[in-house]
Amino acid sequence: MRGRTPRTTPRRRARGPLRRLTAAAALVLTAGLLSPHATAAADEPAPAADYCAGQCADILPPGANGSATLVEILGNKLFGTQPAHADDQLGPYDALSSGYPSLTDDTLSQFFNDSSFGVPNGQVGSVTRPREDVTITRDKKNGVPHVKGSTRYGTEFGAGYAAGQDRLWLIDLFRHIGRGELTSFAGGALANQGLEQEFWPQAPYTEDDLQKQVDWIRTEGGARGAQAMKDAQAYIDGLNAYREKAKKGRYFPGEYVLTGKIDAITNIGEIQPFKVTDMIALASVVGGLFGNGGGGEVDAALSLLAAQQKYGVEKGTEIWESFRGRDDPETVTTIHDGTRFPYGAKPAKARGQALPDAGSVDREPLVHDRTGSAATAARSGAVTRDPVRAPARLKPLQGMYDDGVLPEDMFRDSASKKGMSNALLVSGKHTASGHPVAVFGPQTGYFAPQLLMMQELQGPGISARGVSFAGVGMYIQLGRGQDYAWSATSAGQDITDTYAVPLCEPDGSAPTKASASYLYRGTCTPMEKLERKNAWKPTVADSTAAGSYRMQVFRTRYGVVTHRATVDGKPVAYTALRSTYRHEADSIIGFQMLNDPSYVKDAASFQKAAQHISYAFNWFYADSRDIAYYNSGANPVRAENVDMSLPVKAEQAYEWRDFDPADNTSAHTPPAQHPHSVNQDYYISWNNKQAKGFGAANFSLGAVHRADLLDGRVKKLTAEGGVTRASLTRAMEEAAVTDLRGEQVLPELLKVLRSGPITDPALSKAVQQLEAWRKGGAQRNQASAGSKAYAHPDAVRIMDAWWPLLVKAAFEPGLGGDLYQALTGQLAVDEAPSAGHGPTGSHAGSAFQYGWWGYVDKDLRAVLGEPVQGALGKRYCGAGDLSSCRDALLASLAAAVAKPATEVYPGDDTCKAGDQWCADTIVHRAVGGISHRSMQWQNRPTYQQVVEFPAHR
Repeated sequence: MRGRTPRTTPRRRARGPLRRLTAAAALVLTAGLLSPHATAAADEPAPAADYCAGQCADILPPGANGSATLVEILGNKLFGTQPAHADDQLGPYDALSSGYPSLTDDTLSQFFNDSSFGVPNGQVGSVTRPREDVTITRDKKNGVPHVKGSTRYGTEFGAGYAAGQDRLWLIDLFRHIGRGELTSFAGGALANQGLEQEFWPQAPYTEDDLQKQVDWIRTEGGARGAQAMKDAQAYIDGLNAYREKAKKGRYFPGEYVLTGKIDAITNIGEIQPFKVTDMIALASVVGGLFGNGGGGEVDAALSLLAAQQKYGVEKGTEIWESFRGRDDPETVTTIHDGTRFPYGAKPAKARGQALPDAGSVDREPLVHDRTGSAATAARSGAVTRDPVRAPARLKPLQGMYDDGVLPEDMFRDSASKKGMSNALLVSGKHTASGHPVAVFGPQTGYFAPQLLMMQELQGPGISARGVSFAGVGMYIQLGRGQDYAWSATSAGQDITDTYAVPLCEPDGSAPTKASASYLYRGTCTPMEKLERKNAWKPTVADSTAAGSYRMQVFRTRYGVVTHRATVDGKPVAYTALRSTYRHEADSIIGFQMLNDPSYVKDAASFQKAAQHISYAFNWFYADSRDIAYYNSGANPVRAENVDMSLPVKAEQAYEWRDFDPADNTSAHTPPAQHPHSVNQDYYISWNNKQAKGFGAANFSLGAVHRADLLDGRVKKLTAEGGVTRASLTRAMEEAAVTDLRGEQVLPELLKVLRSGPITDPALSKAVQQLEAWRKGGAQRNQASAGSKAYAHPDAVRIMDAWWPLLVKAAFEPGLGGDLYQALTGQLAVDEAPSAGHGPTGSHAGSAFQYGWWGYVDKDLRAVLGEPVQGALGKRYCGAGDLSSCRDALLASLAAAVAKPATEVYPGDDTCKAGDQWCADTIVHRAVGGISHRSMQWQNRPTYQQVVEFPAHR
């Protein structure tokens, strides 16, 4: 604790377990849990060179402080108070969705924080000196730690110490998630089970595996790798130093008491020491969430087989490829100057394909031996959800899967659930100042506390300010240096392949799909079985009844087993092999370079630094002279004529080039083959296609993509010239409150509907409401400031109800039920703001990343007789007949109009049924004891920078 002053908000009534804590709370008060751990304010050390001249800004809700003592948690639950700096960035962030139309450069400060280096005189909130060679200065306004070290060790020690102050509990949670041990640590809540089942199978490492990755970086990473591991150890030392002092001083996070780790009265208990290998476990979670790409080849094979069964092999393959859209000529691309970057194209004659026999595929079971509450959840298939913001109960990671159903199929090679970040950059040739302007940031979801941590690091070889993921923050991962800024979006290109491994029995008997040995280069080899046994008991924070279960995966030299099937009648195991597997933290070298002012001096050196990042990201750069882009990722060099979109035989002839399973190494495509560019007129990115010819890893990069919302606006600004920070921010935010379907697809829908007279009064009214909404910009924005109602609520409700119905009406008759189901399994029909989707469920902010908008748009234009490039394999709506298509759409519209608001927005633990505004709102998922108010919807990065450098070194 840093001498925080709780801020009062409306009181809430205590219920359940927290009511029983009130007596203990009084004792806690006298036990010293309110004792501040901060030294007196002192003068701020001299700041490093800063060439942004006050023109760099950023924002990260809800607030810098993500730690709370038991008393502060009780105050939040009983009285609604907030620890200091826990939510002070929430208000400005929230307000932009209403305030952006009148935004100017002068009023940016109302919605963003000044991200200049250092803390101005008179704005020092506190100073902590955990060692003689480092000072942590926090500003009064937001409490952001500014770490300045006279030695490199001291700088990194200070970064770890500050991380402990702000995110100790969160870091502890995520090292357990990465190891598949969350429920044993934090309780058996359904959300906790879902999290460890989501992430551990992607990287089921033993402790030896984790240590080998540390050793690999230290020995194979050259001088920078060795330095990175020294920095990591210093960071861990600082984190442990805070852990020890907080425990002794009794100002540690209160969640340790609520989960039974430490006794509130006697202080008996322990916070386990942190290790460098914890950072590898954390990196595997971060990489799995945001830097992975590819996979899904088994599901792709199943949908291909369904198409071939429906139409025959030749026509079915043509139909499937049209939906696959590997290189859709109509899709929006980040590089739009005509440059092509061929990668992953469909081979003219594919080799080594291993399609499963029809009906033979079984997903590999992950969870076994359920007892107690785990068995109950499995039998019922659902549990009563715990309120995300409930004052009576405290779920450590509630809300991540709060649809109430334990995800039995989490262990899958899915290409979904990536991304959610955006970037807008304009070259100085088109700005008012002549200097580049950038508005960019990652969408990491909304949590309490936030997964990212804002900080400034200044020391030998390090000079940067921005954000890092909690627990791996020895370097700034997204932010700014002295005269440059950088950011990233998830790229999702294919760095994961599926191999069909022949099964065998060691004694030579006939294998079955259940066999636990496989043929590796002609030798029957036993699979490695890895297990996690988790058991839990009820705690104050999690009253889930006692239970346990066991997670189990089989690992081969071709990766982890995900499915079993037969191919040509012979049993196989399908495995997922990711190029970054066993190399979760190799990217640390690239981040080290980005923080080093002696390395990154211009666009070219930035691109070289990004080349050392092995995760699949799009990296963007801006300084006073240039804007630049580079797509990073360990893209494996595949064997000739291997189709990366479908499973391949596990034979040496089809392995990645130079593949060595011992450390999972192989040849990677050279930097010149990665999409990259300098000083294009503008760049936009919203998890869209990188460049023409660059193979997509999923089905979503079609004729309509949410990046169109950015591209059209930024293209117009660039053509007009005189772009400013404010005008580019306005473009970003206008896109953030716009319904993609309403802007990009509704015009074609209305053309079809208006191709004949509409005689039904109710349908005529609905069409008029949709037209008025479209004319007004198809936005989901307030009728007036603070109204908590949309300007066109009926049109928004109609679209939310109509879209899934119209897609089904247009496509299912032509595709048939089986193929329609297979294709919608590959690509969800919709991701409206009020729908529960992605890794964080409903109320997540991010929307319109995956959907059938491009399919609908292409098909309707074909039916209308308009030009279509890269058309679908046939016309679907009304079998291609305009009149029949119109009838189908009108029927689906009638069904949508008849749906009451209570059915369109059924309500949940946050919202009453029928409350449209609330259904869209963003809720900060509680990953600890503190909760925050919800925000109005906006489809926007979580952390965001607005930068314009007027000078350069």
